[in-house]
Amino acid sequence: MLPFALICGLACAVLLVSERRNVRAGVWLAKPVAAAAFVAAGLLAGIPETLHGRLVVLGLCLSWWGDVLLIPRERPQLFLAGITSFLLAHVAYGAAFVSLGLPVSPVLVGGALAALAALGVLRWLSPHLHDFFRHAVPVYIAVIAVMLALSVGAGSATGQPVHFIAALGFAISDVSVARDRFVAPGFVNAAWGLPLYFASQLAFASSVT
Repeated sequence: MLPFALICGLACAVLLVSERRNVRAGVWLAKPVAAAAFVAAGLLAGIPETLHGRLVVLGLCLSWWGDVLLIPRERPQLFLAGITSFLLAHVAYGAAFVSLGLPVSPVLVGGALAALAALGVLRWLSPHLHDFFRHAVPVYIAVIAVMLALSVGAGSATGQPVHFIAALGFAISDVSVARDRFVAPGFVNAAWGLPLYFASQLAFASSVT
């Protein structure tokens, strides 16, 4: 796990420098490598052994595709495809949590808190959403809220906080993407969102076993 975390961290650093200096070749090189590192970490953790592991690795692979599809700028079709891939990654992670066998009460508590957070984010984004995204973004936010609720149950079922930590980090990193796309584009979104995102994916990879 550690070698892949180091590769991911180094590639993320190169990615941030490339984004800051607008070196697109650096972005095309560093982003797929950083994402491939967390996929490799999951693949080498023994995924055939459990349904949970296989679903987590599916989520990691879908996230890799989302990363690659979001690299091109000013390509609405690819942006939509990338966001769809990330949406399916959230679904895969949620299914992975369910496969662990979840107690009801923690999921309900987590769901209530996640719903409050989701409503706050939606209220913030709503004035900036138009056309297709006025309908798509609420669905995306709802899926994330469900995944967060299930992650609370997974943490309770296993006694391991990594499930909730990974899910929460992934969800918060999505806020940086939404802010950059709909509210206030700028490097500051990548500066905090990308490190959090890659750390969260590594946390998911570590949960495979």
